[in-house]
Amino acid sequence: MTIITLTVNPALDKSAKVDQVIPDQKLSCYDIQYQAGGGGINISRVLHTLGVKNTCIYTAGGDTGFQLTKLLKEEQVDTLPIKVQGVTRENLSVVDTHTQLQYRFGMPGQTLTEKEIETITETVLAKAQEPALVILSGSLSDSMPQDLYARLVKLLTDRHIKVVIDTSGKALTETLKEPVFLIKPNRKELAQLAGNTELNKMQQEEFAMDLVQSKQVQYVAVSQGGEGAFLACPLGIFYCKPPEITVKSTIGAGDSMVAGMVYAIQKGMTPQDIIKWGVACGVATTMTEGTNLATQDHINKVLTFLK
Repeated sequence: MTIITLTVNPALDKSAKVDQVIPDQKLSCYDIQYQAGGGGINISRVLHTLGVKNTCIYTAGGDTGFQLTKLLKEEQVDTLPIKVQGVTRENLSVVDTHTQLQYRFGMPGQTLTEKEIETITETVLAKAQEPALVILSGSLSDSMPQDLYARLVKLLTDRHIKVVIDTSGKALTETLKEPVFLIKPNRKELAQLAGNTELNKMQQEEFAMDLVQSKQVQYVAVSQGGEGAFLACPLGIFYCKPPEITVKSTIGAGDSMVAGMVYAIQKGMTPQDIIKWGVACGVATTMTEGTNLATQDHINKVLTFLK
């Protein structure tokens, strides 16, 4: 099966540490790290760690776009950058070593022209030859059409291509106008889909199963932070609770969870193992500092606690 990820709003992720965050002071940063970031890019990176061949399609513009591509090539990720006029954004995360609190600063994404959207669409469709699984992941900037993913979903499902969606807000709602293979909302996002501010455990399960039984979605994976996650599918609902660990950073944990589930799905695993691998990869990423993602050693370690 051909596996493709698409990131239309990537970022050059920078992380640093300071001894203490103090207002109105010039703070000396150290332990600086740069990573290629964005939903689909993070998923591709973890899939690569898991030994899963995949193609990482993303937009790239300006010097930051060039550096992002350079970082991915250094990791030997199979890349297919789409050159755009806008400059690829930068994100910054800073850990205050005095309190161990992490501060995350996300920059807005660039605008895409209709021509650039057309190029993105053509590139994905050309690469996604059946059987294929396409992962549309990450936020859409406010200046992008909020139905951008929905347009792609319609074209892909018409070609019998499986689509995984990991986004939020209107972008997620729009995509569900067409049947998709898998979605990964968190508790808040699931409640929003249901038209509520929050849902209790029973309501979460009922709404997730409604999506499955209506054939809108085949798999609904709901992340629940430190409590783990559950997977709703035609065979029922399956939970996975994570082991207790020291969380160093949550950046990329949700993306890593998607990568773990895709790995298990393409291996033909059971629903219980699908959600187990998702949780394992998500937890493994929280064990790394800054914007680093799950390592194979960390994934293997977490899996021993989940057996």
